[in-house]
Amino acid sequence: MSDKFKIAIFSSGNGSNFEAIVKANIPNVEVSLLFCNMKDAHVLERAKNLSIESIFISHKEYDSRKEFETEIISRIEKFNIQLIVLAGFKRILSPFFTSHYEKKVINLHPSLLPAFTGLHAPRQAIDYGAKYSGCTVHYVDEGVDTGPIITQGLVEIEDVDTEATLIEKIHEKEHEILPRAIQLIAEDKCVLQGRRVLIKN
Repeated sequence: MSDKFKIAIFSSGNGSNFEAIVKANIPNVEVSLLFCNMKDAHVLERAKNLSIESIFISHKEYDSRKEFETEIISRIEKFNIQLIVLAGFKRILSPFFTSHYEKKVINLHPSLLPAFTGLHAPRQAIDYGAKYSGCTVHYVDEGVDTGPIITQGLVEIEDVDTEATLIEKIHEKEHEILPRAIQLIAEDKCVLQGRRVLIKN
């Protein structure tokens, strides 16, 4: 039986961060599962190619968020998951779910939180005239993009940048910081003190 730190990745889209995590070969970490709620998401093909087990459940088939999340929990419980990584997962998880996995869910957001929460964060940054943007890995709490910050990556916004080019820059940085955040948690190096996440040496 594997004694590795078991993670599940939730994704609804292209899945570049999913693949980056798998290919990072994080020491003592096992990507046990991909969960996806979008039938045509390319991430499902990536999981197949990388020999990672995937579960697809459409949220559209459930009358309530709680019913949908109850089904997710029942399907993934057998995997003994120690951390859930939201990487391009296009559903907000309710307090029902996050309380079940308290301090065991992290999210990747394409801005330097607390700036530019919610959708289209790179576009928000450009429209605002920000000189820098980036990405944030944070614990998920009951708010939207409000949980304690684990790590961040910085990118410069140049005058010639468009939303598309900024997204590309941010993606490159995401592929660096997300595996690093997972490794810190797997090695039990993240200490929560109020809103602050302190990193042990």
